[in-house]
Amino acid sequence: MKKNILKNDGVQSLIASLVCVVLGMLIGYIVLLFINPTGAGEAITTVIKNFLTYSKGASKLKYLGNTLVKTAPLLMCSLAILFAYKVGLFNIGAAGQYCAGVALSLYAALAWHWNWVLCMLLAVLGGAVLGGIVGLLKSYCNVNEVISGIMLNWITLYLTNMLLTRVKEGTSPYTLGVDKYAASSLIPSLGLGSLFSNNKYVTIAIPLAIVIAIVVMVVLNKTRFGYELKATGNNKNAAKYCGMAEKRNIILTLIISGGLAAMGAAMLYLTGYEQWNCSTSSVPGMGFNGIAAAFLGGLHPIGTILASFFIQHITAGGAYVDKTMYCAQISDLISAIIIYLCGFVLFMKYAMNRGIARREEKAAARVKEKEPADNGKGGDQ
Repeated sequence: MKKNILKNDGVQSLIASLVCVVLGMLIGYIVLLFINPTGAGEAITTVIKNFLTYSKGASKLKYLGNTLVKTAPLLMCSLAILFAYKVGLFNIGAAGQYCAGVALSLYAALAWHWNWVLCMLLAVLGGAVLGGIVGLLKSYCNVNEVISGIMLNWITLYLTNMLLTRVKEGTSPYTLGVDKYAASSLIPSLGLGSLFSNNKYVTIAIPLAIVIAIVVMVVLNKTRFGYELKATGNNKNAAKYCGMAEKRNIILTLIISGGLAAMGAAMLYLTGYEQWNCSTSSVPGMGFNGIAAAFLGGLHPIGTILASFFIQHITAGGAYVDKTMYCAQISDLISAIIIYLCGFVLFMKYAMNRGIARREEKAAARVKEKEPADNGKGGDQ
C-alpha cells in the first residue's frame, strides 16, 4: 500500500496551521463588518498587505526590512517556548526573560559601551539565570513553572524599569538611542541593509536567528542530549529509571529557553530600532506572541520561522489600517484569534488521523470481501 502523505506529522501541522490562519482572517473580517462594514474589505486587505501597500519598490523593501527586524526577536521567543514545550514545560516566563535581555543589553551598551557581542552574551546570561530559577523551583520544590514564570515576569519588568532609568533621556521616559550614544554596541549590518533600501536597522541578527532555529532543530532531533530532554518531557519517572538526570534536564531546558528569549531582546534593541520606555507598566507582548508563533509553526523550528514572520507581518499591517474607521490594534485582535485557534491544532490533527484511519479500515474491509471470491476462483482452476 502507498504511504498516505496526510499521515505525515509535518503535513498535518502545515494543514492545521493554514486552517487557523484562514479562520482567523475570516473571523477578523466578520468583526470588522460589525464595527464598520463600509471599509471592512479594505481594512483586512491592508492588514494582509502590510508593506505591499506602498507603490514604490524602494519603500516596500524598506518596510519589509522593518518587519524582518522585529521578526528576529519574535522567532527567538517562539524558539524559547518551543524548546521548553518539547520537554513538557510551558515557559510562560519568556516575557520576563525577554525583559532581562532588554535591561542587560541596553545597560551594557549605554552605560559601559561594550561591544555588541558582549552585550548580547550578558543578555543571554540574564535570561538563563531567570530560566534557571524557574527550573530549580520546578525540580526541587515542585513549583509549577507557569506560576513562578508569571511572578518573575512582573518582578523583572519593574527591575528593568529601575535599571534603565539610569540611562534614559533627561526629558522623556525613553532610554538613550543606541545608534547615537553607543554606536560601538550596534549589531553590524555587513551590507544587509543595502538590500532593503539602505535600511540601517537590518542587521546580521536576522540570519543569526534563522541559524539558531536550525541549531535548535538539530539539537532536539539529532543529538543524545535532545533525546534525553524529550524523554524527560514525555515521562520524567521513566527517564529517571533509565538513568537520565531528569532534574538536571528540566533546569538545563529552562536555562536554554530563557537564554533564547533574552537573546531575542538583544537582537532588537542593539539595532537601535526601538528605545525602552522606563515607565512601561505591562509585560512586552513579544514573549506572549512567541507562544502563537510556536504553535502556529507546528512546534517545529522551521515552521516557527514562517509563523514568526506571518505574525509580525499582520501585526505591522495593522498600523496601515484607516484610523478613522478602525483602531490599529485590529491586527492584534486577528493575532489573538489565531492564537486561540492554535489551541485546536492538536484536535485538528487528531480529527485528520481519525478520518484517515476510517478510510483505511473501509479499504481493508473491501479488500477482504474480494479475497474469498478470488481464492475460490483459484481453487476451481
